[in-house]
Amino acid sequence: MKKEIHPKDYRLVVFKDMSNGETFVTRSTVASKEKITLDDGKEYPLIKVEISNTSHPFYTGKMKLVDTAGRVDKFMNRYKNHVKNKAK
Repeated sequence: MKKEIHPKDYRLVVFKDMSNGETFVTRSTVASKEKITLDDGKEYPLIKVEISNTSHPFYTGKMKLVDTAGRVDKFMNRYKNHVKNKAK
């Protein structure tokens, strides 16, 4: 293994799952501009994530509904003039 390639500045960081509000504390080197104060009264850097093990369908067993019909409608509305011109 190569020596001296791993960062040395690990610190406690709070990760917050934005889909369900769950938080967990772990050691990380990731940079953050936001901070959060937890129940222990200490202030930690805050990293917001879209999905974690508390909301991912693989871990929860629940499927997340995706609005595919809405996406198709948006696409058709955006390009309807192009489709009409092609038909002529």
